Amino acid sequence: STSTRITKRGSKRLRRSLYLAVQCGMRKNANARIRSYYEKKRKEGKPYKVVVIACANKLLHHIFAILQKGQPYQD
Repeated sequence: STSTRITKRGSKRLRRSLYLAVQCGMRKNANARIRSYYEKKRKEGKPYKVVVIACANKLLHHIFAILQKGQPYQD
């Protein structure tokens, strides 16, 4: 595994919004892909906050891909 640190660059509001979106999604089982990724990382023994940040990063990549393609999201 890599030992890169979480950067503090960028928008604090966006970072917080992504974090909260992932937390809410975990409670509501809103996104099956993110949920399965979360469970996989937890089984690997990762701490809760590390996994939530990893899920937020994955969510951001999904959002960016949707915006680039210009197509609606399909689960």
